Amino acid sequence: MQAHSLDTLHALWGLPFAGMLLSIALMPLLLPRLWHHHYGKISLSWAALVLLPLAATHGPGMAGGLVLHMLVGEYLPFIVLLTALFTTAGGIYVRGNLHGSPALNTGLMALGAVLASLMGTTGASMLLVRPLIRANDNRRHCAHVFVFFIFIVSNAGGSLTPLGDPPLFLGFLQGVHFGWTLSHLLPETAFLVGSLLAIFYGLDRYWYAKEGVLPRDPTPDDHRFGIVGAVNLLPLALIVGLVLMSGLWKPGVVVPLLGVDVALPALLRDLGLVAVTGLSLAITPRRVREANQFSWAPMQEVAKLFIGIFVTMLPVLAMLKAGEAGAFGAVARAVSGADGAPRPWAYFWLSGLLSSFLDNAPTYLVFFNLAGGDAATLMGSGAAVLAAISAGSVFMGANSYIGNAPNFMVKAIVEDRGLRMPSFFGYMAWSGAVLIPLFLLMTWLFFV
Repeated sequence: MQAHSLDTLHALWGLPFAGMLLSIALMPLLLPRLWHHHYGKISLSWAALVLLPLAATHGPGMAGGLVLHMLVGEYLPFIVLLTALFTTAGGIYVRGNLHGSPALNTGLMALGAVLASLMGTTGASMLLVRPLIRANDNRRHCAHVFVFFIFIVSNAGGSLTPLGDPPLFLGFLQGVHFGWTLSHLLPETAFLVGSLLAIFYGLDRYWYAKEGVLPRDPTPDDHRFGIVGAVNLLPLALIVGLVLMSGLWKPGVVVPLLGVDVALPALLRDLGLVAVTGLSLAITPRRVREANQFSWAPMQEVAKLFIGIFVTMLPVLAMLKAGEAGAFGAVARAVSGADGAPRPWAYFWLSGLLSSFLDNAPTYLVFFNLAGGDAATLMGSGAAVLAAISAGSVFMGANSYIGNAPNFMVKAIVEDRGLRMPSFFGYMAWSGAVLIPLFLLMTWLFFV
């Protein structure tokens, strides 16, 4: 990203990012028609408010280079992976329709939490969200079901392997052992997932009993349970294999692409993911995607909004990477005590709160480097700090819709099926009421 070129930026450069967040939060409520028809243009407008002043003050060449580096190195790989998972999971139809009882919903989320560390939070979310929608589409009060699904499956469940969530994969690329997070984050993950499942079961049981007689189910009972489109399990396995390959194979070869040096494994991974997407489309019968009510609209929404998010957060991440010398030097100073000793609780909260609104993968790298950046040291004497950074980046990605990509994708898919989801601030009210108390308790239990 060449962030070092922007070390001296003033904090005011973060205003377009704040404007982007406020647009996502407020415009669907205040100007829903305008937002629905023009959210892509609004996203690009905020991006332009970063790029045009940047070109004027630092030169068009540098501004263009930053954008190309971001597009080729970060945004396109991000979208390619999401598209591959979205397409492949959308070709797997779980046949049969169970009633969305508290026990069933809790069981599906527990299954999703396990799958999230095996196939990624995005893969597990895309695979299970549609069966969960069908199971609950005759309930009057079901928004909380998908809020907790985001908490558990789209975030907390992905904390045990580098396959689970992008921040941990970046740590893996930096030299953190594949099994390190499983051995060091299992107690924290078990506590958080177990607590969320218990809270959800109690809440869902209350609403289920209060509803009494449910309205007619638009997807009537069908007890011939099974998986249609199971052939897509092969492309899904290929996706996992390609991601692993890009982290394990290090030939030291780079390929120039539009002026950006791309590591050969990363390029082959992304080309492979494009091929896997095409393969899934080719081998999946149309009736399977029709049964899933598959639509490209959620993926289009994510792609258009996240281009604005990626561009507007360029200056913010650059100022954070500048450390104590940057505009956000207070953040860098807060993670260490007066004696210079690191504070695990501060790493947990600062990496987590920033991951709630910034992309949690580069945020992880910022704090990884603030902690010294040496994987061997962090896995040893710095294990408490590395565990705090990992937990904060993964767990607190659930604090807002934009903290982690599958959050927004789940929201978009649920709304595309005609069900209501909380607004941006409505969702944060849920996360503030449920997650923040649990994070405070985790701080006392694990990070002090």
